[in-house]
Amino acid sequence: MSEPGIAVVQIVLALVCAPLLPGIINRVKAIVAGRKGQPLLQTYFDLAKLLTKSPVYSRTTTIIFRAGPIVGLATAAVALTMLPWGGGEGLLSFDGDFILFVGLLGVGRFFTIIAALDTGSAFEGMGASREAWFSALTEPALFLAVAALAHVAGSLTLSRLLVGLGAGNLGSPAVFLAAAATYIVFLAENARMPVDDPTTHLELTMIHEVMVLDHSGVDFAYIQYGASVKLWVLGGLFSSMLVPKTGLWLPDLAAGLGALLAVGVITGIVESVMARSRMARVPQLLVAAIAMSALGLTLALAR
Repeated sequence: MSEPGIAVVQIVLALVCAPLLPGIINRVKAIVAGRKGQPLLQTYFDLAKLLTKSPVYSRTTTIIFRAGPIVGLATAAVALTMLPWGGGEGLLSFDGDFILFVGLLGVGRFFTIIAALDTGSAFEGMGASREAWFSALTEPALFLAVAALAHVAGSLTLSRLLVGLGAGNLGSPAVFLAAAATYIVFLAENARMPVDDPTTHLELTMIHEVMVLDHSGVDFAYIQYGASVKLWVLGGLFSSMLVPKTGLWLPDLAAGLGALLAVGVITGIVESVMARSRMARVPQLLVAAIAMSALGLTLALAR
């Protein structure tokens, strides 16, 4: 199969299977806790139900509030086209594309923040403030981690960068530190434990959920689906750092799916054994991610 064909297959699979990843995490948490838990396909059921409902808008909101969910989903989808989580090359690939990749996630987050502020709600403004503060720490960690990998792989293209991380680089301290930092970013960007509790409904402790309290209907479906796609994108980035590529599209695709399944299982176990950190401790965790990324880049440059 041609490279564009492989990229299209990966994108379609990701768009179809993305809502399955939160279901895997929830099922693992239920099994560890000894509960029956939600069905594996619960996210699909929720999206189907939300798509049948009309959104409700406050008279105090503007077009910014309506644009937030759409831009958030669009930026996650475009970032997905750049990530070859199953091998090969991304559909959108060029030198320095990892800068755009990180920037797209930032744009989606920015519109979510201003959509929350547009409501005029004190609670949503509080969540937006926390999100802005934490994102100021996650973005440098992610950027430095990818920069370290770019130097190790000898490429500025995200596709070739990840393919260039062969089995010989898996034992590299720079790759290990970059992967560890990326996993922390994965937890923080997707509002997972110990940074945020995705199941809580207490506004004083929420970050992501409190920012979308006023969204409903189709708009909330866009938010939920966009969050699933973003979970898949960052999970695919993390797993691609640790799973070597063979150059054969079918084994690489199977390995990519298996690695994402493993990421879901690991995340479910992490959320089962760890409590949510106090808000004041979250920046310390993110600063540690920045330090690991910076150290990884330093080691890569010293090779």
